[in-house]
Parts: sequence; structure tokens; C-alpha cells
Amino acid sequence: MKLLGWLVLLATVFASGYYVGQRPIGELRKTVTDLSRNIMDTTLGLERTMRLRQGLVDGKAQVIEAKSDLLDRNFGNAAKNLAEAVEQLEKASSAERDAGRSQKVRPLIAKMKEAQLELSMGKAIPRTRLDEIQKELDALLAP
Repeated sequence: MKLLGWLVLLATVFASGYYVGQRPIGELRKTVTDLSRNIMDTTLGLERTMRLRQGLVDGKAQVIEAKSDLLDRNFGNAAKNLAEAVEQLEKASSAERDAGRSQKVRPLIAKMKEAQLELSMGKAIPRTRLDEIQKELDALLAP
């Protein structure tokens, strides 16, 4: 058993030496650098995507609270919740570098700001507007 272990170890060392001898160290370093860069890019991409999704979820929660306040005819709190939802979506949009997704969020932010402005002036808005905003948020969260 010891002899078999030594033979495997010796074969591994020989194969490693042969591989390093065939490929220059500079090429090996370049390969390792490229691999680490790819891993870093993938990790950062996932982090940005998660920040966007978290911002969308937080914004959706604020929209749902605004709908609840709108049903209670508490326009001040509804406007405050919509302002917080806008803030969450703007943070999420700025964290995402993918122009396609952030371009989809901007019109939604404009709709929310318009509704928030009307509520802050004391005007009642139809609940269907907030339902549409919530559906758009759901559509952005779906993929």
C-alpha cells in the first residue's frame, strides 16, 4: 500500500514538473490572472444583480404600504411611502450597470414620482395606478 502511495505521489510530481516545463511560467501566471479576473467579474455582476433585486423588492413593499394608506385615506403617509419607494428604486438603478434593466426602472420611477406629487398635494389618486406600478415591479422581478 505504501509503495502504491509513493508511486502515485511520484507520478503526480512528475506530471506537474512536465506540465510546468512545457508551459512557461509567464503563461501560467497569465492564465491564473485571467481566471481570477473572470471570477471577480462574475462575483461583482451577481452582487449588482442582487442589489437591484433587493431595491425592487423594497420598493414593492413601500408601494404596497402606500396602497394600504391610500385605502385608509391617509394621503400623507402614502406620499411618504411612495417617496421611500422612489428612493429605493433610484439606489437600485444606480447600482446596476446593465443599461437594459435600469432603463426599464426609470419610467417606473417617473410614474411613482408623479403619483407621490399628487398625493402630497392632497389629491386622491385611483388605486389602479398603484396596482399598475406594483404589476410593473412584479414584471421586473420575474426574470
